[in-house]
Amino acid sequence: MKKNMGNIDRGLRVIVALVVAVLYFTGLISGTVAIILGILAAVFILTSLVGTCPLYLPFGLSTKKE
Repeated sequence: MKKNMGNIDRGLRVIVALVVAVLYFTGLISGTVAIILGILAAVFILTSLVGTCPLYLPFGLSTKKE
């Protein structure tokens, strides 16, 4: 799969995932909100590691500098 995420995009996703983790472990979010944000954070981490965002593909978007 062709990488379509730049370093800034990947870094921001990791930061957002870390913020969600901190909010969860400090007890500021719980219940359904915590589950939904946890899943979103996991997707952000996965896409950051892989370097490809599946939602960018149908639209032909890319944040990676060529």
